[in-house]
Amino acid sequence: MTHASSAHKSHKGFTLIELLVVLAIMASLLTLVVPRYFHQSERASETVLKHNLVAMRDAIDKFYADTGHYPATISELVSSKYLREMPMDPITGKNDGWQIIQSENASGVYDIKSAAEGNGNDGSAYNSW
Repeated sequence: MTHASSAHKSHKGFTLIELLVVLAIMASLLTLVVPRYFHQSERASETVLKHNLVAMRDAIDKFYADTGHYPATISELVSSKYLREMPMDPITGKNDGWQIIQSENASGVYDIKSAAEGNGNDGSAYNSW
């Protein structure tokens, strides 16, 4: 009876070869997916940076239109309620690392740029945006 019962015993589980094949397939798929994820993450950060620059430049222009002069500092845009809060530069991860451009004709903040080093996906330097 023991001989007959052991012959009908089914083997459960996977063989080592089956597991290695599955791992090889998963590794192949990851080599395709991971670079795309990081590329999309960089593109998203660049989009946020461009949006933040547009918002701050718009706030500077509105401040100038309302007061007739440029803000003395970027934080004045927040204290005067032209911005809710100081936007963060997603490339540097800081909200106080902006490059301030002073007006040649008047005092105050005329423009703002990213202080991040490096280039965007289009090849242009972040600090030229």
